[in-house]
Amino acid sequence: MREFNLRILTPDGPAFEGAVESVVVRSTEGDVCFLYGHTDYITTIEYGRVKIRQNGKYRNAACMGGFASVSKGEVRIVATTFEYADEIDVERAERAKQRAQKRLEKAESDREIRLAEVKLSRALNRLSVAKMD
Repeated sequence: MREFNLRILTPDGPAFEGAVESVVVRSTEGDVCFLYGHTDYITTIEYGRVKIRQNGKYRNAACMGGFASVSKGEVRIVATTFEYADEIDVERAERAKQRAQKRLEKAESDREIRLAEVKLSRALNRLSVAKMD
């Protein structure tokens, strides 16, 4: 399988740069797979998994929003947060899930509900991706 360059950037700095065989992201329109030779493209990323294939092996990560683009054969992902499955603290994510569920139960305003839902979605995504590894 032919390779292309992938760069993943977060507010904390670069998360990855190197040659890969494929990368799959969860866009607002559904999953998108990038392979060598993909046409120029841009899409927003939702909460979900990023699946990177490098040297015939897959590595999963939890991604919490951002965008992905292809330009001149290079794929760039700019993510709000990006965490590899094998680096996710499952106990911490489970505690975050429980806190978010309690906040959701006690929420009184639309703002409180939205904030609790966002926190719950993030925790559930992290837990889901951690189990894939």
